[in-house]
Amino acid sequence: MSPDRPGPSGETPSDVGPRLYELRRANGLTLEAAARRVGLSPAHLSRLETGRRQPSLPMLLTLARTYGTTVSELLGEAPPEREPVIRAARTAHTESGGWVYREAGGAGRAMQALRVRVPADSAQRDLVRVHPGEELLYVLRGELRLSLGDAEHLLAPEDSAHFDSRTPHRIAAATAEGVELLFVHTLLRSGAAELCLGGTPHRVR
Repeated sequence: MSPDRPGPSGETPSDVGPRLYELRRANGLTLEAAARRVGLSPAHLSRLETGRRQPSLPMLLTLARTYGTTVSELLGEAPPEREPVIRAARTAHTESGGWVYREAGGAGRAMQALRVRVPADSAQRDLVRVHPGEELLYVLRGELRLSLGDAEHLLAPEDSAHFDSRTPHRIAAATAEGVELLFVHTLLRSGAAELCLGGTPHRVR
């Protein structure tokens, strides 16, 4: 079977797999080109598209940015009712790589908002991210260490940072109890996506 096609008959891929395939093709990307943008091997991306492997939330965020969509739409959730108020009791949390994510904004919008808890000892602390759009970080509890380009910043509670997310950036907790922050980012398509690596995370050497 060609890795550029969905799974063969008889297989039941996850709902997200066919959507990943369709979005990649709609963006005019080969399996190899899309894999480079999201920092995966073509074989790994093929497994996601055929439902043999499930993407983590950080990977869903990267895929959504790359394909110019939202995580909610990628997961095939029903169109939002556009309720302006998001009740805490109705939001679920997701954990990935030690980070805990909770939706803080409505689905299907031009930006996404998440409440994020970053532990002090995280495997993601050395990952540098680059992707189209803008990003805003607002510290709720603890202290945040933000590397932005060649500069490093220490943010205390109620401090915030708003920047072009094509600038290489790295996020880590600066306090032993970790850091909790509000994370807002736009979901913009950009012709410069190739130049800014399409959201590819890079490990600092």
